[in-house]
Amino acid sequence: MSPSPPRPRRMVVLGAAGLAALALTGCSQDPNSIAAQAKSGDQKGYVSGDGAVETIPAADRAKPVTMSGELLDGTPWDITSTRGSVLVLNVWGSWCPPCVAEAPDLQKAWESVQEKSLPVQFMGIDFREEAARGAAFNKKYGITYPSLSDEAGVLILRLQGKAPTVPTTLVLDPKGRIAARVNGTVDASTLIGLVDDVVAES
Repeated sequence: MSPSPPRPRRMVVLGAAGLAALALTGCSQDPNSIAAQAKSGDQKGYVSGDGAVETIPAADRAKPVTMSGELLDGTPWDITSTRGSVLVLNVWGSWCPPCVAEAPDLQKAWESVQEKSLPVQFMGIDFREEAARGAAFNKKYGITYPSLSDEAGVLILRLQGKAPTVPTTLVLDPKGRIAARVNGTVDASTLIGLVDDVVAES
């Protein structure tokens, strides 16, 4: 009696890819997934990006990002309203320790661009939590720029694969194209520098 043939390697690969896709859409049952950590809110075993900075030359940028939703206070918002301005998008959650750590730097950068009267807007994307919880976080930490509610975890799917972890900060050019990204915690000086560079293009 001959032994059974080994399981094809490609089935293992496909299985891993399927799990990765489920994690990105917030459907994974893996307790270490971003969605599971957000749901538990216990901040245990959190894995974030390493803060790597990526800049994308204008000629290599993808199509403009499209997105609409509701702010934490229920106000409707569409990204097309920001065309003509540089837009900073920050994906965050109050359940995410690196997001808590970077919050003062994001507010500092926001205040800096306002003081300079730069054509720049900031928008947070509160990922995988109730709007009331996100609003309470912003009030506690004095965050004065708005945030979208993404309790369902679907808005980040509009970010062209550029937000694989929380936090992620993107800088969009006036056409709405992703021009720079920080994968992980961002500090004020880095973000201000990236914003200044994109503003200078126009």
